[in-house]
Amino acid sequence: MQTAIYTSKQLATTLRGRRKALGLTQKDVAGLVGLLPKTVSALETNPDRCSVESLRTLLVALKLELTLMPKDDSTSAVRKAEW
Repeated sequence: MQTAIYTSKQLATTLRGRRKALGLTQKDVAGLVGLLPKTVSALETNPDRCSVESLRTLLVALKLELTLMPKDDSTSAVRKAEW
């Protein structure tokens, strides 16, 4: 699965979807990597208010990686409208 994330809502939806696809509860995921279940919940509902470290830890639990790449300027206007 490769997903481009442009908004916080997309990030939240992707994290929740991945957890569910793995058949895990928020409590299960939290226990795997030492997060509190409320932190997992916060990342799945409002990731803007969470730390990068919490996000990184959740990505490990969900077997996901974060990749940054230069943005294609030809689609910048469309993506800005989504924000």
